[in-house]
Amino acid sequence: MMDSSLEKCDGNVESKMGLVRPATEDYAQEAVEAIKAGKVIAVPTDTLYGFACDACSVEAVNRIYEIKGRKYTSPLAICVGNVEDIKHFAVTDHLPPGLLDCLLPGPVTVILRRGDSSILEKSLNPGLESIGVRVPDCNFIRVICSGSQSALALTSANLSGQPSSVDIRDFKNLWEHCSYIYDGGVLPSGRAGSTIVDLTKLGMYKILRPGSAKEETIAILERHSLLEDGSAT
Repeated sequence: MMDSSLEKCDGNVESKMGLVRPATEDYAQEAVEAIKAGKVIAVPTDTLYGFACDACSVEAVNRIYEIKGRKYTSPLAICVGNVEDIKHFAVTDHLPPGLLDCLLPGPVTVILRRGDSSILEKSLNPGLESIGVRVPDCNFIRVICSGSQSALALTSANLSGQPSSVDIRDFKNLWEHCSYIYDGGVLPSGRAGSTIVDLTKLGMYKILRPGSAKEETIAILERHSLLEDGSAT
């Protein structure tokens, strides 16, 4: 009997399972082509599964908001392939030398000012002068970033307000909205997500979300002589 989950995708009839691929470098180029074509894919990171697309594609970014049922006023973070790529998208020259290399790659999202030199599309998080940036400690997604020669818009693979996903089966109800789902197995970090730290102020830091690496992150920040910003958010 034919599987009731059969879907039409890109003109071909295939099951939802047919969209699932292993998260290995053998499939990275396929993922890169999907990103360049303005598609949304689901990928593992070092914390949670996420929806990713080209951060410079307005249509793809809007699609992520639609899939998640997310308010357009809620900003998206970006993901880049290497620490040295961050300076193309955000202001980093106020940070102590070596700080970003100690924090990243890793389960940390750094909030930085976009600045006038950022090559990010103005349509991503309009009206916000800052941007959250990730370099996950996950080779698959970093290869995709580098291959696409762009930043990826990245957000957790779940409906807004629902638990985050550490297994592709956690968001099976949303598979049909993705071009591909890349399976990296059950992720070991729990559901805490990345630690979010605001580094927009010179010499200061503020933890905005404890996430999965708060203590390690604070230790690195204070080792680089940054002080906690105690002002109200």
